[in-house]
Amino acid sequence: MPGAGEIDQKIAAHPPRLIVYDARELSAWDSSLISFLFELGEFVREHKIEQDRSGLPAGVQRLLALAESVPERKAARTDTVSAMFIDRVGASTIAYAASFADFLGFLGSLSIAFGRMLSGRARFRGSDLFEALQQCGANALVIVALISYLVGVILAFMGAVQLQQFGASIYVADLVGIGMVRDMGAMMTAIIMAGRTGAAFAAQLGTMKVTQETDALTTMGISPMEFLVLPRTIALVMMMPLLCLYSDLIGIMGGASVGAGVLNLSLTVYLKETIAALTLGGFLGGLVKSAVYGALIAVAGCWRGFQCARSSSAVGDAATEAVVTGIVMIVAACGIFAVLFHILGI
Repeated sequence: MPGAGEIDQKIAAHPPRLIVYDARELSAWDSSLISFLFELGEFVREHKIEQDRSGLPAGVQRLLALAESVPERKAARTDTVSAMFIDRVGASTIAYAASFADFLGFLGSLSIAFGRMLSGRARFRGSDLFEALQQCGANALVIVALISYLVGVILAFMGAVQLQQFGASIYVADLVGIGMVRDMGAMMTAIIMAGRTGAAFAAQLGTMKVTQETDALTTMGISPMEFLVLPRTIALVMMMPLLCLYSDLIGIMGGASVGAGVLNLSLTVYLKETIAALTLGGFLGGLVKSAVYGALIAVAGCWRGFQCARSSSAVGDAATEAVVTGIVMIVAACGIFAVLFHILGI
């Protein structure tokens, strides 16, 4: 069937006095025919052309009469106007400011919950805390080991390519050890946990919001911040330093496997060189970083979960935003730590 616009052009080119509809061979029809005839009828009436609809099926005639009996509201159709660039920038700025204010409010509520916990008044179940500890700790050991080992191997290969040119292959141990303990161990563990645990926190809390479980807690006089956010944050802050230690060890072993298997270095010599290169300040600095990263991941995941809209698709969006927010905050914190450690001489 041709479009109404095509028929309109033909009628406008050679306007007739009368249009007659013949639907004797029409076996079936649907709403698209009604829409076509309605649009064509509007065009015909505008050009003051008579039309004979007696040849149309009775049902079509009744539907057309019903559609034409109710006049279209003037504001029913609105033209799409593209917003100016400055308007879009302003709207985005306002949205980011509102989001930042909401984030500060979330931090304030979480701080109050921590204060209540320290005074022994926070209400959450110990079983939830132990479950979160297992989820953030033991369940993450495999993926942390895999990534950390590969990072150690990559660092060793990168250093070996350059250091072999000067006959200083033994210093691969220094490179891998210092890199893993000071930055890479905490950083890679944090990124893994942001993608794994931070997204899980956002999805869990987002689902609870969609199913109105958080509203039920508030109705019963239980703070969702204390009952849901506090145990997850505590668990992640407690487990991150332990996972960082584990990551450091696995990363160093990855570098040692390259040193012993590719560079023909003695494993004992490699480990002694690694121990000599490490310092207490760098070791403690990595643990402090990991604890801060854990807090940032927990805050990002829980905040995005509480921001989730009340729809199933919004849960996936909240999980994605939690990962992005967590990684951005981790990278920003890493830069701040780099400046602070440089000033402190660590």
